[in-house]
Amino acid sequence: MSTDSIAYPGPSRAGIAERARPTQITDRLRAVRPELLGLLGLAAVLNLWGLSINGWANTYYSAAVKSMATSWHNFLFISLDPSGLMTVDKPPLSLWIQALSARIFGFHPLSLLVPQALMGVAAVGLTYDLVRRRFGRAAGFVAGLALATTPIVVAVSRHNNPDELLVLCCVAALWFAVRAFETGRTRWLVLSGIAVGLGFETKMGVALMVVPGIAAAWMWSRSAAPGGWLRALRQMSIAGGAMVAVGLAWPLLVTLTPAADRPWISGTSDNSIWSLIFGYNGLGRVAGQVGGPGGVGGAGPGGGPGGGAGTLFGGPTGPFRLLQAGLGDQAGWLLGFALVAGVSLLVLTRLRRRDPRTGWLVAVGGAFLTTAVTFSLAGGIFHPYYVSLLAPFTAMLIGAGVGEMLPAPLGAASSPRSARIIGPLLIGGGAVTELVVLGKLNGQLSWATPLVIGVALGSAIVLAVQLAPRLRAAIVAVAMLALLAAPATWAAETLGHATNGTFPAGGPAGAAGDGPGGGRGSGGVGGRFGPGAGGFGGPPAAGFGGAGGFVAPPGGAGGAGGRLGPGAGGFGGRSGATGGGGMFGGDNATLTAAIDYAKTHGGGTIGVSSQSSAAAVILSSNANVAGLGGFSGRESSVGAAWIASEVRSGHLRWVLADSGFAGRLPGDTRTGSQSAIDVVEKTCKAVTFTTSDGSKVTMYDCAGRAGAILSAATSQGG
Repeated sequence: MSTDSIAYPGPSRAGIAERARPTQITDRLRAVRPELLGLLGLAAVLNLWGLSINGWANTYYSAAVKSMATSWHNFLFISLDPSGLMTVDKPPLSLWIQALSARIFGFHPLSLLVPQALMGVAAVGLTYDLVRRRFGRAAGFVAGLALATTPIVVAVSRHNNPDELLVLCCVAALWFAVRAFETGRTRWLVLSGIAVGLGFETKMGVALMVVPGIAAAWMWSRSAAPGGWLRALRQMSIAGGAMVAVGLAWPLLVTLTPAADRPWISGTSDNSIWSLIFGYNGLGRVAGQVGGPGGVGGAGPGGGPGGGAGTLFGGPTGPFRLLQAGLGDQAGWLLGFALVAGVSLLVLTRLRRRDPRTGWLVAVGGAFLTTAVTFSLAGGIFHPYYVSLLAPFTAMLIGAGVGEMLPAPLGAASSPRSARIIGPLLIGGGAVTELVVLGKLNGQLSWATPLVIGVALGSAIVLAVQLAPRLRAAIVAVAMLALLAAPATWAAETLGHATNGTFPAGGPAGAAGDGPGGGRGSGGVGGRFGPGAGGFGGPPAAGFGGAGGFVAPPGGAGGAGGRLGPGAGGFGGRSGATGGGGMFGGDNATLTAAIDYAKTHGGGTIGVSSQSSAAAVILSSNANVAGLGGFSGRESSVGAAWIASEVRSGHLRWVLADSGFAGRLPGDTRTGSQSAIDVVEKTCKAVTFTTSDGSKVTMYDCAGRAGAILSAATSQGG
């Protein structure tokens, strides 16, 4: 019998599955990138370790979440107060996430902060993959490591400000854009637009920083593809439409809702969401706000004399602003490395459309340049923690630079010669800016200076010669460890203290990156708001500057050069220094007595000057207190006619004419809602009560006085 005709029994399905299972498991294990798992683990530790130490972080947003978690109306319109009178001065997405978490897991600090920390982990993962796709796994690892160990990124990931969600949305927009460059598919570009729209719903116009680079990269790189410019433009238009639809969904909802059925838009004088978008949170942040805190003329970096005009927050504007104290130690350590990497890629690619690195460079480099230039020149209020948005773009360019230093398969260097030229330039550029930052730390991290000079610059010299691939990789690894050691240490020190209050900052507790100017002076003549006694945004019990600072410590008189009088609590201090008191008006004793009086005389909502004052008591007791003048008492200008309407509807009864204007930031001439409160003082019934410390306080009962308020408002044209 011929063996050709014999039918041999085949293996059973169970046998096939049994033999295939180990192979499938092995393949899956190989697909799991250990360096990515390590990055995610590191980011999780930095963002989550001891997170409860931060308490409620920014009480302004935490109070809003508390109000939002108990009312869907307040949730939809992000009302700060339980009565739904005033919104917060930001869009809703970040607070929606926190409020939903609070509804699911209960209202607790961790239910607000853990989602923020996880967003930071996700941003690190996306940054890794975005760089890996074009420059290799080693480059992706360095990019993710640089982002995870950026001090301000750690700080905002452990905080409830909306900045970490903004970072995640912008990183996601670039990640989707890179996928679009790879595939040419419209859907990835649309997803990129949606991510930008979500960023807009997080912190408005600042999310648009990534748009010019993405749009330019798409149009330039896809013009050589089938269909040319016309098809690329059509795809871009679809993505732009998705961005606009998502980004303007909530503003349109607010616009279409009658003003009587929603809260007043905080930060505006006309109750318009568009004024908030284009004014207070838009051009006002870049060009300066009319009547808002102005530049501190003659204050150089660190608060000493000299230097050009600048803004109260963030120090003097100019090309080196991002390296100043309070900014450089937050995200400026390796700016030189990123700049050299961008220029090197520009030279290597010559922006050739068919070079796959071109689209990546234009998108990421465009986001980096747009953000860096805007932040360097912004003349309005510029908080140091804003540089958290620059951190991922910097990290991406750092990773790309490492990829160009290493040959395949470790990296993406186009030739050994280019790697020998680029390597020393990159390490040298990073070392220069890091030494500048270290020089502004007043002796802190003193061990890092010789490390950078010796190891990093020594490695740069060695990389200029021809080396075996493995040896080159080892030298690059040593150099990057030397450069990342200082920022990583600074970032890790964030975990040792509470990062709460209005201004999160990475680094040790003494890092005064969260006050105006970010300087580290001790409050002496010409000093800014440095740490220690009287630090602006400093530790508990600190006031606003010491002798010679801008303001005096609690109970003290301003010293030489002092600007503001005494106040209880600091401006966004690290550990509960706000307390509803200080320069934002209405100390705790006054508010507590007012709340008690209102409860025993029929209840009702109490209007005060500042939302910061209201936030403290909302958070502590869920009191019906609403800030009528915006965050500090100067940003919102409600009209007396609006107050009359709210009194008539029963939403507002009492107005506490607190001392919200006792302290004023330099150059700030805004009066908030004071003109409307003046009308209340003339038309409503004055009641007097005594606080726990024996002080007499006057509050105004507006029950039944809506008509009188409206009549007075009409006669005054308000």
